Amino acid sequence: MGLKKKILITGSNGLLGQKLVAQLATSDTFELIATSRGANRISKISGFTYEPMDITSKSDVLRVFDLYKPDVLINTAAMTNVDACENDKEGCWELNVTAVEYLITASEKHSTDFIHLSTDFIFDGEAGPYKETDEPNPLSFYGESKLASEKALQNSNCKWAIARTIIVYGIVEDMSRSNIVLWAKGALEKKQKLTIVNDQFRSPTLAEDLAKGCILIAEKEAQGIYNLSGKDTMSIVELVRRVASYYNLDESYIEEISSASLNQAAKRPPKTGFILDKAINDLGYSPVSFEEGIKFVETQLNE
Repeated sequence: MGLKKKILITGSNGLLGQKLVAQLATSDTFELIATSRGANRISKISGFTYEPMDITSKSDVLRVFDLYKPDVLINTAAMTNVDACENDKEGCWELNVTAVEYLITASEKHSTDFIHLSTDFIFDGEAGPYKETDEPNPLSFYGESKLASEKALQNSNCKWAIARTIIVYGIVEDMSRSNIVLWAKGALEKKQKLTIVNDQFRSPTLAEDLAKGCILIAEKEAQGIYNLSGKDTMSIVELVRRVASYYNLDESYIEEISSASLNQAAKRPPKTGFILDKAINDLGYSPVSFEEGIKFVETQLNE
């Protein structure tokens, strides 16, 4: 057994971050350094080092990289609330672009392989599902910021990979925010009326699948852009109906509306979804179906 490679994760307290920690803490290949802003919120997993790091502080990023000299970085930290990004462009840019530039500087200094998370929102949704080579055209400031971060990385001297994903769902310890599957289940159990858009199509992604995909990129030292999402594309209202159906909840509480009637700050792409052939063939990526994903989350809820 050779020396383990050091892998550093940003945003380790988040949904994807915690799934990466869970899978990497037991890895024979990697020694894990988990970082997030503030204290470590993971108490049920051991076998990793936690280091607080504020990625919006260049000096803090350089301090942590100088201390650990990671071989691989997986950057999961981002401002992902699409309307919040539209309303706080400065904060969005700082976290989604400037911070990535700091991470690039540190990665170039230490020859760290940089794996960066991106999104289907870099596309306008006129021609989904998308493959990796399709032309981006973001409709929202969030999408613009994520595309700018992709470009910064592509223009860097890092060995890089970009993992684009779509609506990530799952459950972790001490969750700071919910996700669509848990939210729909909870609201329907309380018999709350839900108004859900019927003209936006997505491929929901189980957090465990996305984490596996990112680790496959790291293990295979793959470079370039990879689509890592769920394999089933559906409208948002169908997604919620499938959650209702899985749990035998009353679908009459679900009301369909069009995106136009919502009056949201940010525009959403109507139809995304990803073609996954490249990740399946290059990496051996194999995401579960949406129903299998719900079942997987349900098992964890019951533990």
